[in-house]
Amino acid sequence: MGRALARRHDISQPGIHGVARFADIVALVADLGVIAVDMPIGLPETIEGPGRAPERLVRPLLGQRQSTMFSIPARAAVYAPDYASACTEAAARSEPSRKVSKQGFMIFPKIREIDICLRTDPALAGRVFESHPEVAFVAMNHGAALTEPKKIKGRPSPDGMALRRRLLANAGVGAEALAMTPPRGAAEDDLLDALACLVTANAIANGLAQSWPTPPMRDAHDMPIAIWAPKLQKRCP
Repeated sequence: MGRALARRHDISQPGIHGVARFADIVALVADLGVIAVDMPIGLPETIEGPGRAPERLVRPLLGQRQSTMFSIPARAAVYAPDYASACTEAAARSEPSRKVSKQGFMIFPKIREIDICLRTDPALAGRVFESHPEVAFVAMNHGAALTEPKKIKGRPSPDGMALRRRLLANAGVGAEALAMTPPRGAAEDDLLDALACLVTANAIANGLAQSWPTPPMRDAHDMPIAIWAPKLQKRCP
């Protein structure tokens, strides 16, 4: 799991670390304030429509990149012991009835890991915000959806990567960080996504972020249900 870290209000020279567990991220940023994670936080008991409210709200912003936004099922499905059970729980707790994608199921262990950490530490829960890199890139692109994908047929797209690097540079990320080799176990696009989360964390810390929905919803365990990104700034005509 790759994440970008920086001193509060300074994202020009972030530290880049590869870690295996969410608890390792928390330990690294113990004195840095806001943490933005590219992982769902807040699990409803039931689902109406294609995913949680934040996913439904931000998906139209992504244009052709809507497939990057997974639909997360109800809490019982995320905590199911296997794929078949997850599909059964998801179908029973959604309207219209929907099962679980294999790709979505693969991230359930990380969702549970973060959920357990936040529910057992209320102080930490107040510092951790759900983000989504592609939504952050849209915000950095003056609200316009990106037309260039990060990957084409599983391989990095030079144009897509270059576009995201330009947006990150314009947002204040330094050239050294943008040229850095990703940590072991992370790919080039993982690094850019982590830096996009960094931009979001900095925006939250400075009061320059927005959430979908506003205000955030709450699940049965009082976990927030919202996706955060820098405030959308329309380009001046």
